[in-house]
Amino acid sequence: MDEKNWDRLFRRIEDGLVVPVIGQQALTSGEQNTALQKRIARNLLEQYDIDPDTVSLTPFNELNDAVVQIKRQQACDMQDLYADIHDVIKTLTTGPNTAIPEPLQHIAAITAFQLYITLTPDDQLARCLRERCAVNEIVYSPYLPTSEGTDLPVDWQSRHGEVQLLYLFGKSRAGPMFAAHDEDLLEYVHNIIARGSHVPVRFLDELQQRSLLLIGCHFPEWLCRFFLRLAKQGRLLDAQRKREWLIEDKLPDKNLVYFLESYSSGTKVISDISPGAFIAELYQRWLSRNKISQQNAAPQADSVPRGALFFISYSRSTDSAAAAKLIESLQSQGVASNEIWFDRNSIEPGNDLRARILDGIQTCRYFIPLISRSADAVDEKYFRREWHEAIDRSKAIQGRTFIFPIVVDREFKLEEYRCLPHSFKELLIGHAPAGEPNEQTHVALKKLVRSERLKQEHA
Repeated sequence: MDEKNWDRLFRRIEDGLVVPVIGQQALTSGEQNTALQKRIARNLLEQYDIDPDTVSLTPFNELNDAVVQIKRQQACDMQDLYADIHDVIKTLTTGPNTAIPEPLQHIAAITAFQLYITLTPDDQLARCLRERCAVNEIVYSPYLPTSEGTDLPVDWQSRHGEVQLLYLFGKSRAGPMFAAHDEDLLEYVHNIIARGSHVPVRFLDELQQRSLLLIGCHFPEWLCRFFLRLAKQGRLLDAQRKREWLIEDKLPDKNLVYFLESYSSGTKVISDISPGAFIAELYQRWLSRNKISQQNAAPQADSVPRGALFFISYSRSTDSAAAAKLIESLQSQGVASNEIWFDRNSIEPGNDLRARILDGIQTCRYFIPLISRSADAVDEKYFRREWHEAIDRSKAIQGRTFIFPIVVDREFKLEEYRCLPHSFKELLIGHAPAGEPNEQTHVALKKLVRSERLKQEHA
């Protein structure tokens, strides 16, 4: 794009009138720029003892081809197949040696965006966004349990410090609640047309009033036509104030290009730059326009939040890994990094930080002490002062949860902890082996988060 068009795009972005829609082509990583979907497909085929090199995998539609091949060669249970795909996605996106693709990090860092759409079922974009703010994840799937359907909050524009992220084709989990192949896509679209289960009507209504950055979506021709029409209040032929930028790795199908040129003059196709390169250019221009250095744009992981939602207290010398895992679980429930007080220092805090820690305990909403045998064996550590500071504050709190202790050992045996404060034993105590909450603890934490969000909505 030339400078004039870049300037027009940024004026819309800065006015909050642009929604980025992120597709498969933005999720490439490594020296070979390997697409995440290709890696998922190859791993899945290997799990089913099929040599990936013998299967023709269509670029950016590899998972569909893998599913078709597995169905042809084996009598597989589709429920199990979704669970296997979920496991592969989790392994490839959350393992110790994984890195979130840079395009996702860059698009998430642009604070002018309040609404995002992801077309992929992984949670990498959500994790990037949580580095700067709270994230309200809206998952659209016709097959969600009735109690899990959500939509754009009515007051979303007044929720400062929170972005709204729509998973348009579901979010990965161990069940058929995300689109894994072409027939799934058809069902998701049919459900929207029929106004079936869990359609995010308010979110789609907002799209009709905003321009779209369709980055690396790689839509089939029929789906691209449908989506563009879905996101407009009137016909494509009608003159409207909104625009769409379609950024694709290669020029789309010639029939689609002809259709857009003929009937949707507000849609600009950009294929002379890759989706990743486009996002990089967008990010650098945003930094320049806002006079932000790249160093300052990076999230400050070690900042000390005041009035945090959760204060995590733990033995830094023994339970750092469990604490980090618990924080991942909280973030997966929409808790932002700046809503969690978590001191990453492995050494005992100095005087200045001690004062801020004590202030954090006095201003947090929930205090979570992590209990382990290793910590119990330590006679004198600063986390014990944190615990007693929280106990002292709790004496003035009535009618609500404040301290929620969690055991992070594999076994839950309270009688074995010789240094556990007596007042903790009178409370509901959760269990999160190695920091991974069990079902009851997950539900309890979810209730605490939901309670706080409801209170914020009615404030």
